[in-house]
Amino acid sequence: MRPVTRNRRSHGRAALRAMTAAIAGALLLAGCDLLPVSGGDDGASDGGSASSSATASPGGSGSDLPLAELGTSAAMDLPTDPATDPAYEAFYSQRVQWGPCEADVTADASQAVECGTVRVPLAWNDPSGQTIDLAVVRVAAGGEAKGSLFVNPGGPGASGVDFVAQNASYIFSQPMRQEFDIIGFDPRGISRSAGIECLDDAQTDEYRADTYDGSTDEGLARSVEWMKKIAAACEEHSGAVLPYLDTYSAARDMDVLRSAVGSEKLDYLGYSYGTYLGSSFADLYPERVGRFVLDGVMDPSITGDELTEGQAGGFQHAIEQFVGFCLEQQECALRGPSVEEGVEQLEALMDSIAENPIQTSDPDRPLTGALASAGLSLLLYGDENWSFGVTGLNAAANGDGTLLLMFADLGAERSDDGTYTGNALYSILAVNCLDHPGIADFAWQQKETERLLEKYPAAGITAYSQTMCDQWPVKPLRAPAEIHAPGSDLIVVIGTTGDPATPYQWAQSLDAQLDNSVLLTFEGDGHTAYGRSGGCIEAAVDAYFLQGTAPADGLTC
Repeated sequence: MRPVTRNRRSHGRAALRAMTAAIAGALLLAGCDLLPVSGGDDGASDGGSASSSATASPGGSGSDLPLAELGTSAAMDLPTDPATDPAYEAFYSQRVQWGPCEADVTADASQAVECGTVRVPLAWNDPSGQTIDLAVVRVAAGGEAKGSLFVNPGGPGASGVDFVAQNASYIFSQPMRQEFDIIGFDPRGISRSAGIECLDDAQTDEYRADTYDGSTDEGLARSVEWMKKIAAACEEHSGAVLPYLDTYSAARDMDVLRSAVGSEKLDYLGYSYGTYLGSSFADLYPERVGRFVLDGVMDPSITGDELTEGQAGGFQHAIEQFVGFCLEQQECALRGPSVEEGVEQLEALMDSIAENPIQTSDPDRPLTGALASAGLSLLLYGDENWSFGVTGLNAAANGDGTLLLMFADLGAERSDDGTYTGNALYSILAVNCLDHPGIADFAWQQKETERLLEKYPAAGITAYSQTMCDQWPVKPLRAPAEIHAPGSDLIVVIGTTGDPATPYQWAQSLDAQLDNSVLLTFEGDGHTAYGRSGGCIEAAVDAYFLQGTAPADGLTC
């Protein structure tokens, strides 16, 4: 395995914390269980107007079978530009009133943060109706600010407030922090921004720990049962918000955020799902695209089923790379000697834990198969953290699941006291079920599951995302479609060749779709590049943000 040069900012628990914010929920919907054990720690990472139906595209895992029936997004096909419509003046005339943050916003000790809120319409086609408040945070520029740089860490479901408050000094260079106000925000439905509420903490623990094989009839029935239970709880506690959590609605919100800090154009860095949010903004408001960077790209033109297959291939590769790394270490619970044999040994270890959960430092919480899979899958997002995975595997092989449980809890935003600090486990379902329709034919999903498990056996990913979303109280709202953003300023697209969650091909696809873009490539393993590539990507992106210097198209690091 080719060694990857690491950025000095990408190491240790700080790197793991930053990575976690970008991947909370990780995989798409249900049935996405690495190292085939199944359980509650499912979920994913992640244009055109919605229509009553859609057909899958012919490529990848596509079919000529129809996609699930679509509803209509309240944020699409508005008769006017809201920024110039008097009906929306109350929203566009706002300015953020920065002040002290609430106690639940934990900031890195090296940086001062300020917080505020911005009001937006719940339904974008009803500006006189119900409103919601979006939470925002600012790390003010060290010098005279040349602009405001908005950041979204992904998910969908990750808190941008927490990401920026905890990681701005770690992710961004001193020149970037000197010249930009770095701004994070929680998109609608997430955390502090009218965050949806679903299962309580004890039920969430049960959901995450439940272990079963999602490729079997019994396991699929269990998955559907959990999805029904989650959907009912979300509807009971947050039903008024659920129909308005699609990404086009969140992209409309970003235009109000732009206005609320006094920017004519939106300067933006989006990771993972944040690229989908960013490209959606560019689709709606190409003339307001400022300096725009999309890292770890989700392709807006693919179906939910093609998204699932892309991630299956990405995680198959990541597992093989991780096993190869483990076999090179002085101590590894896997014996090999080949990577193929090591993968089989890893699967056997995970199956053993699934059948007989092992003890942890918490006598009430043994490490189940689902939790072990979740803990290890978190670490596959960054090769700089694979050593933690080796240590965790070694401990688990010796009967101690404490470390893998800690990683599983970190990815799920669970605190030591048993409370969950965010709602990513559920908001990811709420957003993805609206954004990514899949093929509605159940027999096709069964055959596709068999194909995926045969082609990508280590990933253990199944094709039942639409079956899960059929239980959701709201129909999908968006058909897959290319985004061109005609007339936009330059958009910088970044792909990582060994990215498990957003395959490199998706970055190539979005770059080909956009009218004005360049593609940067990081040759390495792990999810996203900026802040962990070793300096090359960072230098090109910083020059673009700071001086407006366009990166060379095709730059490879």
